[in-house]
Amino acid sequence: MTLTKIRTAAAGSLAAAGLLIALAGCSTPSANQPSASASPASASASASSSSSSGECAGVKVIVDSGALKQAAASTSTCVSVDGPTVASKVLDEAKIKTEGTTQYPDAVCRVNGVPAADFDVKHKDGTYREECKGMPAASAYWSIWIKPESGNWEYAQEALSTQKVKPGESLELLFTVDGEPAAPAA
Repeated sequence: MTLTKIRTAAAGSLAAAGLLIALAGCSTPSANQPSASASPASASASASSSSSSGECAGVKVIVDSGALKQAAASTSTCVSVDGPTVASKVLDEAKIKTEGTTQYPDAVCRVNGVPAADFDVKHKDGTYREECKGMPAASAYWSIWIKPESGNWEYAQEALSTQKVKPGESLELLFTVDGEPAAPAA
């Protein structure tokens, strides 16, 4: 198998995995109900700036428009949390607005208005416009990533409304076109 075929297969697998995770989050019956184990202290979060050394005592939140290369959508901030906190709450505190689709409210189709409804996303088969009606296209979508304090980036296992993050972890929303970038930068 050539290197090009291996890369193509890997990109397709990553796109499929991202869609499966988004669908799994959407099909969770209790996706909009708070967890009974969440304590009031863990729900408190506030945005703060990171220290000069780049360390974040809370959750580091990153938005990377990736292949879209729209700097207005990209950001990085630190959100203070006391314990495990639902990712959507952390994003709210960071002033990052996500939109779901009509059919799948927990599937992320826009972050801070990107991609706009009238924006042509260029991909290998032409162009695509995100209408936020059904599942985002497998060739152009926002993925949700979690990185433990010491570890590697992994796809989030749940939707933003149920995925919990804790102090020391990083949360990234990454836009991928045709499998690139395949994962967040280290």
